[in-house]
Amino acid sequence: MLRIDEVGRRAEALEGVRRSMVDGLAQWRYQGRLVARQLDDTHLVIRADFDYRASVLPQFPGTFSVPSRYRKHMMMVADLANGDPGAIEDALAAAWQLQRNPG
Repeated sequence: MLRIDEVGRRAEALEGVRRSMVDGLAQWRYQGRLVARQLDDTHLVIRADFDYRASVLPQFPGTFSVPSRYRKHMMMVADLANGDPGAIEDALAAAWQLQRNPG
């Protein structure tokens, strides 16, 4: 299980990523752009472009999902309790890279 404080350490290790709290839940942003945000104690929304998301969903079905409310958005949900910590860390890095180079 990946705990939210571990997610924070990994996200905040990315250059320019800062943590803030909204309604008691953590979120991480790069220059104001969302990288990830906590949904609850075991779920995290991570920014992901559609191609990246399409590639990791079948590779890590127990780690990532896309609830219907996020289907049209560049986001996916990571399961911290059951997911692969390395895949989640890679997704955070990809989200940071996306926000650094928003196209």
